[in-house]
Amino acid sequence: MRPFRVVSLTLSCLCAAGVLLWAEGSAKPFSAAQKNWWAFQKLVKPATPAVKDAAWVRTPVDAFILAKLEERGVRPNPRADKVTLIRRAYLVLTGMPPTPERVQAFLADESPRAFERVVDELLASPQYGERWARHWLDLARYADSEGFKADETRPNVWRYRDYVIRAFNSDKPYNRFVEEQLAGDELYPNDPEALAATGFNRNFPDESNQANIMLRRQELLNDITDTTGAVFMGLTYGCAKCHDHKYDPILHADYYKLQAFFANVRIEDGMQLEGAERRAAYREQEQRWLNETAEIRAEIAKLIEPKRALRYKERLERFPEEIQEVLTIKPEARSPYQWQMYHKALPQVQFTDKELAASLKGAEKERYKQLQTELEKFDGIKPEPLAVAQGMVDAESAPPPTHILMGGAYSARKDEVQPGFLTILDAKPATIEPVANGSSTGRRAALAKWLTRADNPLTARVMANRIWHYQFGRGIAGTPSDFGMMGERPVNRELLDYLAARFVELGWSMKKLNREIMLSSAWQQNAQWRDDAGAEDASNKLTWRYPRHRLEGEAIRDSILSVSGALNTKMYGPGVFPALPPGMVTRGGWKDDEDAAEANRRSVYIFVRRNTRYPMLQAFDMPDTHESCARRNVTVSSTQALEMLNSEVVMGWARTLSKRVRNDAGLDERGQVERAWKLVYQRPPSAEEIAGALAFLQKQAAVAGDGEAAFTDFCHMLINSNEFVFVN
Repeated sequence: MRPFRVVSLTLSCLCAAGVLLWAEGSAKPFSAAQKNWWAFQKLVKPATPAVKDAAWVRTPVDAFILAKLEERGVRPNPRADKVTLIRRAYLVLTGMPPTPERVQAFLADESPRAFERVVDELLASPQYGERWARHWLDLARYADSEGFKADETRPNVWRYRDYVIRAFNSDKPYNRFVEEQLAGDELYPNDPEALAATGFNRNFPDESNQANIMLRRQELLNDITDTTGAVFMGLTYGCAKCHDHKYDPILHADYYKLQAFFANVRIEDGMQLEGAERRAAYREQEQRWLNETAEIRAEIAKLIEPKRALRYKERLERFPEEIQEVLTIKPEARSPYQWQMYHKALPQVQFTDKELAASLKGAEKERYKQLQTELEKFDGIKPEPLAVAQGMVDAESAPPPTHILMGGAYSARKDEVQPGFLTILDAKPATIEPVANGSSTGRRAALAKWLTRADNPLTARVMANRIWHYQFGRGIAGTPSDFGMMGERPVNRELLDYLAARFVELGWSMKKLNREIMLSSAWQQNAQWRDDAGAEDASNKLTWRYPRHRLEGEAIRDSILSVSGALNTKMYGPGVFPALPPGMVTRGGWKDDEDAAEANRRSVYIFVRRNTRYPMLQAFDMPDTHESCARRNVTVSSTQALEMLNSEVVMGWARTLSKRVRNDAGLDERGQVERAWKLVYQRPPSAEEIAGALAFLQKQAAVAGDGEAAFTDFCHMLINSNEFVFVN
């Protein structure tokens, strides 16, 4: 199946172009339009523009917004009311609404810094990292399984997810964040967090049992190259895989120059995160276990080793001759490229005792079971497993060569290339320097340092635009991972350049940039439509109002859990498995958590199986994790309504919310309606809404037969409303 993917990509690029921009490998210079393209220009902090309505300007962000509005004769919307502001701030920064008590405290705070304190409080909360990590995990194509047919579990990749949450909560500078994900093992080899960060490039989907290892290697490298170009540079590098880019100044050679930085990487699924003392204690305890179980293990080996040899022979023969040779020749005879093939093929010819024992029969099978029972008696002295992450490291000190590939085919090698950057920005060969761990090439470190240089025009612009996108539901440039000539141009380039320059000026602090945006008048506008402004700017690209937008599935689920009182706030650890709908089958397995509380943890901790996304999240447009997602689709479909109305899980949360409200002592039915309303919407109901709710409860109690069931239906209605699932 995979070979056809390469062909289809090649054909789609060629068909879309009609003809190539210029011949492969040609020396044709870039066009004037490409040289002058906004994204490639030096990043210079623009002067704050003068505006007529200076009183509206709270931060420089407002001046850039207002200057564009005044050019078009459009006035901005008034400030939103305080309830809307605090609810918006909570949903944007934490993905969950505030409690009625927190809202009341904010309403009572008449200080001019009241909202500023709310923002600071939310940025300091652990829920901020959980919310904003989910945005980054979309980009990183994070999942807990391999994908493709088998979709096997990656047992320790969750440590990358936890790393991202911690990075956002600690406000790790974005330049360091980039360096750790691309080259944490090279630059910071003694920092366990930096080692776990290399899981960014381990997040590719992988057909781990593929026999054609050469094709598999190339497809993984293509995925890493495409993702790196899109996430950090906002460029569609993948379109230069087969030929010079049709529109953007990305040469065919540039694609493979970028790929050369990763040519030497290999999977490391046992990346040690423990300190030397803990590892030494582990080895000592393990040796004791080995010594005391030696006889039992020797007898087990005697039973299963013949099976191992037979299975090895069967697996070896399914490989192409080149890979069979790689696995069988003497280690000293392997070239750097062959070593890479060896590392990728080896897991397919390694088998656990349990796998081999499955083929035992009769007396041998019974004896194996007896020996396993004996072995289990020594579990008490077996050491606790060391903490390991799944990441990427260099395979050898000498990297294999990287060639330009004709049509992107791994076997059609043309000229060799060295690691290098985008020609239009930096045509010089990359300078590769020695790195801290001493055993890597330093190539990825060189790329990370180039990306985070102050004079790189792309990195800060791309991330500043992403932050705006997550704050407003749409970026200043509407295609966050495509700053090329076919992407959407920024509607306010001066504002984007200001934010990017300010981002660097603030020490690459994501929290500080978020704070500056949220304290602006532009962010604090209400979301009301106005015909006069709409006639001039119907799509609100100039930001004359706050854009109302729907929450993602994760935030909808987390918000329901929060208001119902069922949310388990436990952080970090392996993914959890909420119950699936009856009859739903997953390849690779889905373990329903025995502890119901574990299933009620935040959605960022739900196990992500690539081929079977959790149904509620999939219904609300969770992206396909086989590739990086820069902006989620926002669809309106019947499955969403069915999920919210007919799901027993959602109904169960409605019951929990109903019990939470009805257990509040001293409330009559009207008081219960008001309490539920404030929990869900953070505002009191109007007189008309109270009357409607009481009439509904009376009618529903007659239908359902009791008031408790009626109030559950009422709570179910509240969490099914647009007001609940939208950021207003």
